[in-house]
Amino acid sequence: MVLVVVFGYVTKRVIQTRSWQVAGELVHRVETDEKIVALTFDDGPTDADADAVLDVLEDRGVPATFYVNGQDVEPNASTMRRIIDDGHQIGNHTWSHRPMIFISPSDVADEIESTDRAIRATGYDKPLTFRPPHGKKLLTLPLYLAEHDRLTVTWDVAYEDWSGKPQSTEDLVDATVEQTRPGSIILLHPWFGRTGTQEAIGPVIDQLQAQGYRFVTVSELIG
Repeated sequence: MVLVVVFGYVTKRVIQTRSWQVAGELVHRVETDEKIVALTFDDGPTDADADAVLDVLEDRGVPATFYVNGQDVEPNASTMRRIIDDGHQIGNHTWSHRPMIFISPSDVADEIESTDRAIRATGYDKPLTFRPPHGKKLLTLPLYLAEHDRLTVTWDVAYEDWSGKPQSTEDLVDATVEQTRPGSIILLHPWFGRTGTQEAIGPVIDQLQAQGYRFVTVSELIG
């Protein structure tokens, strides 16, 4: 019984940790004294939310990194085109956003490779980093990523509340800005009508820039 409990605890820790995986390279932040950070967005994209996200970045001249789901790429082609034209970075966030744990190696390959193909079909030709849905990974996913020399990118700043409790845009901004430090990777989910998060993007950028921070893509941050 004790061994079962210990095994379950260790497995849960491996699945949930944002700073380590069993194989391959993972980055959740970068050690630096320079006040640079990467702003990243997960899921989607969705054409209906494109202006609310991309106009804010364009107005401020800020590059971001978009981890997209393959199933949403072609149906939202105009948003993908603008992300590319505006000079942002794109990453792979799986095809369907299913949890990438307790699944077969062939399912891992399908989720990642189909998304790669969808992204490449848009004309994007830069290196593709990978982010697992919810940051969860166990064994088959890291082994695949290591075998294919793919970098896993997680985050160290993420303060959206998914518990169902009320969260104001102001609370999200304050928590995000307070916890950001040099080398941070910030995560937000602005798609699918998440107006509270959309409205937080500008203030987060403005307050961090006022503190002397500069925004770069994930690849620029990693160097």
